[in-house]
Amino acid sequence: MKFISVDYQGDFAANGGRWYKERPCEGFITNELIPFFRSEKIRLSEIVSDYRLPRPSEILEYCLPGTMGFSSFLPDDIKTDNAWIKCMNSPVWIRENAGVPDGKPGQPYSAPDKFSEWLFQEIGTPESAGDVVIFGLTLDCCVLCLAQELYFRGYKAHILYEAVDTYMGSKEQKDNMFDTPLPMWVKKITWAEVKEKLGK
Repeated sequence: MKFISVDYQGDFAANGGRWYKERPCEGFITNELIPFFRSEKIRLSEIVSDYRLPRPSEILEYCLPGTMGFSSFLPDDIKTDNAWIKCMNSPVWIRENAGVPDGKPGQPYSAPDKFSEWLFQEIGTPESAGDVVIFGLTLDCCVLCLAQELYFRGYKAHILYEAVDTYMGSKEQKDNMFDTPLPMWVKKITWAEVKEKLGK
């Protein structure tokens, strides 16, 4: 079983972040998930965003490298040191100088092959990876986009129910998404099911 975190960064997950809202998944990630990863010596893979301008159809910038908003809010000891840095909702969109505070951000461009290579390095091929469990923010945006990209590549993708929320943090919205459209691309998995699969 492999784990991938999406956009668990200051501007989304930290009080004072530009798009922060108090969401139920944050307590679960802090109090359950992180201690479990530590105790089991599990290293997750991480996707973060550099949302500086220019970006097509966008006028706001956030998750600025070198600021709290860009910083991961997952501790270093539970993740690899090879984070994927995207610049649009979909993880296949990257740019020159992504994540470089003093580097001029390039125009976003689509690089699906490079993203596939990163996946191979981090979690293996679709045949070898087994279950791939996604968590982070937000379910109705970047988590969904990652789930789709994993599905298109043949991975067995799951979203950890307790460790995601919609932007608004609404349980009703979250449950509606798990009813439809998420089942087209990804399966819901609960924390109890994760631990059972891991023999815990």
